[in-house]
Amino acid sequence: MTQNTKAEGMNATNEVIDASASVQVALDVPARMRDGVVLRADVYRPAGDGPWPTLVVRTPYNKAGAADNVWNGFSPTEVARKGFIMVIQDVRGRYASDGDWEPLQHEGPDGFDTIAWAAQLAGSNGRVGMVGGSYCGNTQWQAALQQPPALKAITPLMTWTEPREALVARGGATQFTVITSWSLAAGFDWLSRQGLTEDELAARVSALIEDFDGLEKDGYWGLPVAELPVLRRHGTPVFVEPGAATDVEATEHMRVAGSHSRVQIPSLHTGGWYDTCLQGTIDNFAAMRNLGRESRLIIGPWTHEDFGNRIGAQDFGIMSSRDAGAHPNGKWSDEVLAFLRGHLTDDAPVSASAPVRIFVMGRNEWRDEETWPLQRSRTERWHMHADGDLSPKALPIEAGPSEIDYDPADPVPTYGGPMALTPGRGPHDQAPVESRPDVLVFTSEVLHEDLEVTGPIRVRLHVQSSAPSTDWVARLCDVDPDGRSLNLTDGILRIESGADEAQEIEIDLWSTSNVFLAGHRIRVQITNSCFPRWDRNLNTGDQAGTEFLPAHQRLYHDTSRPSYIELPIVRTEE
Repeated sequence: MTQNTKAEGMNATNEVIDASASVQVALDVPARMRDGVVLRADVYRPAGDGPWPTLVVRTPYNKAGAADNVWNGFSPTEVARKGFIMVIQDVRGRYASDGDWEPLQHEGPDGFDTIAWAAQLAGSNGRVGMVGGSYCGNTQWQAALQQPPALKAITPLMTWTEPREALVARGGATQFTVITSWSLAAGFDWLSRQGLTEDELAARVSALIEDFDGLEKDGYWGLPVAELPVLRRHGTPVFVEPGAATDVEATEHMRVAGSHSRVQIPSLHTGGWYDTCLQGTIDNFAAMRNLGRESRLIIGPWTHEDFGNRIGAQDFGIMSSRDAGAHPNGKWSDEVLAFLRGHLTDDAPVSASAPVRIFVMGRNEWRDEETWPLQRSRTERWHMHADGDLSPKALPIEAGPSEIDYDPADPVPTYGGPMALTPGRGPHDQAPVESRPDVLVFTSEVLHEDLEVTGPIRVRLHVQSSAPSTDWVARLCDVDPDGRSLNLTDGILRIESGADEAQEIEIDLWSTSNVFLAGHRIRVQITNSCFPRWDRNLNTGDQAGTEFLPAHQRLYHDTSRPSYIELPIVRTEE
């Protein structure tokens, strides 16, 4: 079947029809970028003449597998059946597209050119929206910052605003698992494009698989930290070199923070309480709303890759799933499509529902809110006492510090949390962590009534270290009546201020929404590592070296040097 088209390459040689779904599919449709490089997309369009609104996904994860990609979140055939042209494009240097693979380096201009091209596809009404998450969420932002006239709305899922506080680093520490595992996983397609002989390619792929499988036992432990040997062995492209993960200039090409004013269009943001990009999602929403743009936010109990009802060791109930019909328009995907339809067509209403929709853990229910943070929340300080108590009661005038030793040769292992691209994500019983001698644990008394904590979480500590540089990690947990301690949220801060100096620090634990049910207890962990999620601090002040040393750490608890967590408490309305 042929069809008259304004788009380059749409002809009988590459067009097929899914007759059972009444959807026309054109494969490998070329779009020429301003520098002559050709990118290719699969285009799904409804049967009929249209005009139809157009949705674009720009992905490094292979457009041919888009229906199975969790960061797409949509079946392209189903989207077309619901009245949209769906364009799924391989970004520059990936799979069917030409050019060199340089992660996130070209997404602004390529995004602008792709939007202009997609708006001219046969059957398009000239209005384009974007969908997708993680890397595909940042491609939306980079395109929107270029202000293509045809782009009318974006719906980024689980993406960052400041890469140094989500994607590649946090609190001054490098996000080891993200940089390393992502680069190696993305390296297979890259290797296939290097002009290797069949034998060379087979050997390189085999070596890459071996190193990928051995990351936890070997690869993450390589020194120097700043130039990880496992990455050097393969030379696969990275978001940024590990040693430059906290550098402003080195991460500029993937930053959104500070540029929101250039985006004039509506946006819908989706995050997860256990997502490695959670706070970036919230900050993007807040920045756009503060600018007066239409901005909406949905947060479920999800990780970066898990969207069912069972997340980690916790089952949040069927209605917590992304595919459950828990929202005004049905499933999460229906909610996103309703938002896009409202801004890409003239005959669909724009949603009048509350701008914020969050899943409240503990009670395991969805709730609408008008603001974030919640205006009715009140911050309470819960102090960490020397005897391991966690409570709002005042600290003694004098009390001895808690003391632990941190050895980079034996860091506290990562066990659950908002990780990406690695197993063990989400909430998990913290018993293996809390039983270690290098982890301080502070626990409240049993709660006699439900206590809701919803909003940003901060920990303020008075600390001292024998090392010239060290890390402090804080984690909030919910302890059930059986003693199971499930992690809710955490954070890290790297200190570079010299040894043996007591100082006050603040650790950002990002945000959560959880009801600590009656019979439960609140717990805070304090330690100095979470490896391999974050690179282990060598305690020398030189992460580019290969030497490391143990550190003796002190945490203070007296009136003049308090340590406490700030909890945003939401009291039951009378």
